[in-house]
Parts: sequence; C-alpha cells; structure tokens
Amino acid sequence: MTSAAQPHSPELRAAARHLGRRRFLTVTGAAAALAFATDLPTEGVAAAAELDAHRIKDDPFTLGVASGDPLPSSVLLWTRLAPAPYQPGGGLPKERVTVHWELAHDARFRRVARRGTVTAHPEFNHTVHVEADHLESGRRYYFRFKTGRWVSPTGRTRTAPAPGSRPGALTLAAVSCQAYHDGYFTAYKHLAQDDVDVVFHLGDYLYEYAVNATGGARNYTDRTLPAHFNKETVTLEDYRLRYALYKSDPDLRAAHAAHPFVVTWDDHETENNYADDIDENGNPPAEFLLRRAAAYRAYWENLPLRRPQLPKGPDAQLYRRLTWGRLAQFDILDTRQYRSDQAYGDKAHAPGPESDDPRRTITGATQERWLIDGWRRSRALWNVVPQQVTFSQRKLDLTAQAKLSMDAWDGYRASRERVLAGARSAGLENLMVLTGDVHVGYAFDIKADFDDPASRTLGTEIVATSISSGKDGADKPANWDTYTKANPHLKFYNGRRGYVTVGLGSQSARADFKTVSSVTTPGAPIRTAASFVTEAGDPGLRPA
Repeated sequence: MTSAAQPHSPELRAAARHLGRRRFLTVTGAAAALAFATDLPTEGVAAAAELDAHRIKDDPFTLGVASGDPLPSSVLLWTRLAPAPYQPGGGLPKERVTVHWELAHDARFRRVARRGTVTAHPEFNHTVHVEADHLESGRRYYFRFKTGRWVSPTGRTRTAPAPGSRPGALTLAAVSCQAYHDGYFTAYKHLAQDDVDVVFHLGDYLYEYAVNATGGARNYTDRTLPAHFNKETVTLEDYRLRYALYKSDPDLRAAHAAHPFVVTWDDHETENNYADDIDENGNPPAEFLLRRAAAYRAYWENLPLRRPQLPKGPDAQLYRRLTWGRLAQFDILDTRQYRSDQAYGDKAHAPGPESDDPRRTITGATQERWLIDGWRRSRALWNVVPQQVTFSQRKLDLTAQAKLSMDAWDGYRASRERVLAGARSAGLENLMVLTGDVHVGYAFDIKADFDDPASRTLGTEIVATSISSGKDGADKPANWDTYTKANPHLKFYNGRRGYVTVGLGSQSARADFKTVSSVTTPGAPIRTAASFVTEAGDPGLRPA
C-alpha cells in the first residue's frame, strides 16, 4: 500500500461482515475458526435456551462491574457473567441468563433510582450493557447486578452536568497501555482511591502477545495460568479469554468499580501498529479484517460502551463526543481504524515526500470533518481531545534532519496541520490533547510551528504514561537529554508507570503526573512527579 493510499474498498469490508455472520467459518491462517453474530438478539427472539440462574453454583461476577460514557441523564453499566473466567464461555452453558440491575443514590441501595432486567446472551459471551436513563444530571450513583442468588460488587458512577450548565470544575484521569505480562496494575489501585469524576482510557487496554504460565514479569509463584494464554490472540475466543485474564486483576476491577470510564482503542487491542486493514506482517487484507472483526467484537463486549459503538463485522464507529456542561467538550478519536499506512516502512525516519504527502490521513476524512465541525459548534471553555498517539512534534535525535515516529502524528504532518488549521478557524482558545501509547509521561506546548520555539502556542498536550507496559521504567530514561534538547516545546518527560489527573476549572487547568516506583513487584506507593498549570485563554504549560 502506498503512503497516500486510501482504505480498501467497501466491498472488502462487506465480504468480511458476510463471512462474520456465518455460524461456522473455516479459512486459512490467522482468521481460522472465527464465528460471531453482528447484532444483539431482538426482544422476544432468543438464539439460545434460558438458563435458570439459580443453577449457577459459583459466583458469576468474577470480572467485576464497570460504567462508562456518562451523559446528563444516562450512564452505561457493564458486567459479565463468568463463574470460570479462564475457561471458554466463562464456565456457563450457551444459554441466556436473566440479570437484574439496580441504580441507587446511596451505597446501601435504600434509595433506588432505577432498576430493571436485562438478558446476558451467550452470543455476546454473557456480557451485559445497560443504558440506564431518566437520571438526574450531575449526580453520583451506585449500581449493582443480581442473578440467581448472586449479587455483584457495588459500582460507583455519575452522570454529566446538564447541557448549558456551568460546572465550576472537573477532574479527569488519563490512563493507557496495560501489558499484563509487564507487571502489576498497581497504579489502578491508587486511581480507585483518587477523587476523579471520569477516567479516559487512551488505548492498549490489552496486548495481543502471549502471557506465559507465571504471568511474565509478574512471576507468579502461587498460581499457574492456563496454557491457552501463552499464544498471540487471533480468534474471537482468544480475545475474549485475554479480556478475562486482564479483568481478573483486582486493581483494574477496583478502578472500574470506582469511576466511569470513557475508552478508545489503539493498536494492541487488535495487533501491533496496524493501519486500517494493513497488519504488520503483510497478511492479505481480507484475512486481517476477519481478525480485526474478532478483536473489535471482543472489545465492545468487555468494555462499558453503548450500542452505537457495537461493531458491524470489521467496522465500528468508536469516535464520539461527550460534554461536561459548558466547561468541557470531549472529542474522542480513533486514529487507528481509518489511517493511511505508515510511511517509510513504519520505521523512525526524517520527514520526506512519502510522509508529507497531503493525501495522507491519520483520522480519515469523515472523522476529520466531524472533529472540526464539532469545534465550530462548541460552546465549551475547554476542548479536550482524548486520542492515542503523540500529537506534537517529537524529534528523536539532534541531527539537522532528525528522525520522527512514523506511527505518530509526525508521520501524518498534513493531517495534523489540517486539524490545527481547523482549531484556529474555529477560534479555539483552550485546546488540550490527551495521549497514550508511548509508555512515558510528556507535557507539550502545541506550537503553530514546532521548529520555531517563539511561534504561537495553540494548546497543550498531556501524555499519560503506561499502567504497566515497559515494566518499571525510570524517572530519566536514557534519551532524556536528547529529547529535551531536541524539543524545546517539551516541558516534562518521565519514564515511570502511573497515570495523570487533569483538573479543569473556569480559570485554569492543572495536570498532575502520578507515578509508582515499581510494577514488577506489587504494592508500590504513588507520588506526584510533577504538576503543570495552563491558564484559560493563555495556552502554554507552566510548573504549578
């Protein structure tokens, strides 16, 4: 695929959707034995017999509860029934199960606000997505699920403020990149106890790589993981089991139970550094689209996403917009599904004709228009863009023709310039980009001309380090001097694991980079490595 080539034809995707609907599918290579349904069974139409929930002998709520995508009068509630989560199917027969849910004003459920029933379908691996509506805006709620004699853990969530309201403050957390085999999710233990309103997950919720019997760097001595985790995820069952492994982590479950999440994917939820229908190994696009369909399906099943994000075969509209009154607008991007193939073989490379072809895109034309049109209509003080890969220029060496990452926005400079031109034309005064991917914490000033430190500052970029990917890391990675000298708009660089919190207020925003000293051993304490402030109407980061 040439650097400026556009995504493959709709006919290819239609073929993948058609194959995906078949109950049994036999193809060669990576897509072997993929089978799934494309739509939730409609009310009154059951694809399986019903299981009497009182026959479930073991706790089915082993993977906890979650909530997400808070709206002013609605929030998404999630759980999965899996009494044996490391087994295919979670230890349940292929029968549907009735699940009861409750949403209350108090943790003891004495003042129930909403309740109902929902069906956990085997076609969706007995996951449950409840769009609880008719709620009060700007309120905290508690929720739980029941089936048979079993009651789930209690979750805590909240709704967004009313449209047009002017909330005084919002505190968000940004997280990314949680390779199970690289260490413990200790940062989530601390995040579960932190006082935040919403968590943005910026990609790499799981990794497709094999996890050995001892959990990789976790080096278990008290348990042995099943052999089916010790291979790369390819089929729908592979991805489902991998989510079960990740969600069995108690710290991840605690964070999901404590706060609503807003999620977007990057590459590893499917396969490393893929671009649209091009994988990293040069497999036929039709074959990769089948793998992508499996990955996208498992992603939707296992995360607190609403029905509009339900995939149709290998396609899913993950980009979407949320608001927090008139304080903030969040435009959540997908920079993986629609992008042109990486230039120069996806190797670090100085910019050139291939990477700078103006036809290249990291968002796709439709999403790019949606983003800029949304900015033009925005009434929010802060316009925040949660997305995946580094947005600001990041020179990797000190030479005159410095290399850049071809997988980040640096490999799509025309795409970045169109987006920044859209921000300028929309009159955005307070643009903030939230980023994951690189397993380090960065704070950037977004410049009109990254090669001219004196040029106008257009916004700020806050890059959240990984939860565990990259293992323990270091406060000053080996390339710290090089990066800070080569990029004067880089105001902070730290290589430890953790997360970042951002407090948005009517006058300013504050970013606190929080890190742990170790993830290869559990229980490390957390500290604030650095804090920065940017003033409303005066973009640019300053130490707090």
